Amino acid sequence: QVGEIQNLYKTIKMSQRSSSCNVSILDLHGCMKDEALTKLDESLVIWVDAAMRGSYPFVMPAKIICGCGGQVLSETVEQWIREHDQVANRPKGSF
Repeated sequence: QVGEIQNLYKTIKMSQRSSSCNVSILDLHGCMKDEALTKLDESLVIWVDAAMRGSYPFVMPAKIICGCGGQVLSETVEQWIREHDQVANRPKGSF
C-alpha cells in the first residue's frame, strides 16, 4: 500500500477496494539491486501522487514483483519498504 502516512494502517480491507481501483504493478525481474532501488524510488513518486489524487483515505495498492532466485531483491524491497513511511506491506489475505 502506498499513500497518506496517517491512513496506511487504517485501511485493513484493501482487498475489497482493490477490485474497484487500479493496482500499480512494478516488476523487478532481472534487475540488479541498484537498478531496483532506482525503479522503486521513481515509482514511489508516481504512486503517492496517484494516491493523493484519489479519494479518502488517499491510499492505493501497489504490487512489487521480485521474482524467484536469490533473496537479494526480496531483502532489498523489504528494507526499502521499512525506510519509506509512505509505503506499507499489504494486509494479510489481500491481492
